[in-house]
Amino acid sequence: MKAGKTARYVDLRKDFPFFAFEEFSVEIESDEIRAEFLFNLSGRFFFRPDLRIPLRPWFIQENMHESILRQLFFHIGMIELISYWKAACSPRVIIRPYNLDASQVRWWKTIYHHGLGEFFYTNGLQPGMEDFMEIVPESGNESEKVSFRNSPGYLVPVGGGKDSAVSLEVLKGYNHSVIPFVMNPNAAMEGTILASGGSMHNSVVVYRSIDPKLLELNAKGFLNGHTPFSALLAFNSLLGASLAGTSHIALSNESSANEPTIPGTHINHQYSKSFHFEAAFRSYIADYISSDVSYFSLLRPLNELQIARIFAEKKPYHDVFRSCNKGSKTGSWCRKCPKCLFTWIILMPFLGNDALIKMFGGDLMEDLSLRPLLDQLTGMAREKPFECVGTIDEVNVSLVYGIRKYGKPLPPLLRYYRDSDMYRKYENADMDLFLNVLHPEHFVDEDALMMIKSELP
Repeated sequence: MKAGKTARYVDLRKDFPFFAFEEFSVEIESDEIRAEFLFNLSGRFFFRPDLRIPLRPWFIQENMHESILRQLFFHIGMIELISYWKAACSPRVIIRPYNLDASQVRWWKTIYHHGLGEFFYTNGLQPGMEDFMEIVPESGNESEKVSFRNSPGYLVPVGGGKDSAVSLEVLKGYNHSVIPFVMNPNAAMEGTILASGGSMHNSVVVYRSIDPKLLELNAKGFLNGHTPFSALLAFNSLLGASLAGTSHIALSNESSANEPTIPGTHINHQYSKSFHFEAAFRSYIADYISSDVSYFSLLRPLNELQIARIFAEKKPYHDVFRSCNKGSKTGSWCRKCPKCLFTWIILMPFLGNDALIKMFGGDLMEDLSLRPLLDQLTGMAREKPFECVGTIDEVNVSLVYGIRKYGKPLPPLLRYYRDSDMYRKYENADMDLFLNVLHPEHFVDEDALMMIKSELP
């Protein structure tokens, strides 16, 4: 299959030699801001995705100036195009709305190459950083930095999982505004915002559409796969911070997101959640967009065990959060995917079995069909799941402590793990080494760091 995909990759690049970001438009209507992008696949297919942002009376009018919105939406278009470019992986990418200097071209190539790590791997591709594409700016229009009017508030992207819920709770202790940000909201996102004491009308909401032509091409055998959604979210959250007038964007990516998941590389499949991307994005926006907004992950000093311990005490969120990608649209847990299994495991040391069964609607530890996923999560298999899950150490320590908490008799899946070599490797692990140490790589300021520390044991 992968050999066939490699041949398909070569053929598509020959048949579709260029991909162009032609233009984009921005309109402020009576009730929303709307932007539309035009992408051109070698003159044979044209895509017109759009974004809509409902207007709020509290949006900062000065930050809705045309020059600011065009700067922000141009960069959203630059990251949006990757979803369409990957269909044929054209070797030449032409940028027509604005010029990019040599440093910007290198930055974007790095984001595309690392951000498509899972896409390349699952399609059996190994393109080099230099030759997988050429970015060619063809505009004399310079994109200039802009200034925002803002105040010391926090925009918090909410995904509906446990992490963003913890961020909202940590920031409650601050004497600054905390404004949720959501893209294509679902029940878990809305439930999380309501549980935090907020409302959708006091949130920045973005509705993103995908051009149906892309789905048609995928159905016809064009290339498909994972794209760096968190990078797309980063540029959209910058727009959200401008509209809301907040000086900070507080992400909820933890230190565990840095562990590699692409075999043979140092790249996490969700590269745009890593500390490396966070640092690169901060530098890019300061150099090319605006110095008025600080982008950082509030939870970067923490690991998954620390976050799970904090979340276990936040009971208002237990019935509304969802970390299952398959069930996100229906507000359910599928109980069959790596995310469901990981979430159960990481909460197991801190919540009783009855609470977990109530939360998930069933007992995952009774399901032996989950053994292959357990092998992946614990490191007994060669590959980690291509999902946002904790490190191998965190999963194994959580299972060991979960077994201690569970007592006897153990359910089938825990018996399977207890009888493994991996259990014997970790059975004497000390969880305090995970719960009491903060990761040193982060951009969290001292005030916010004190708020985080106050949540730890």
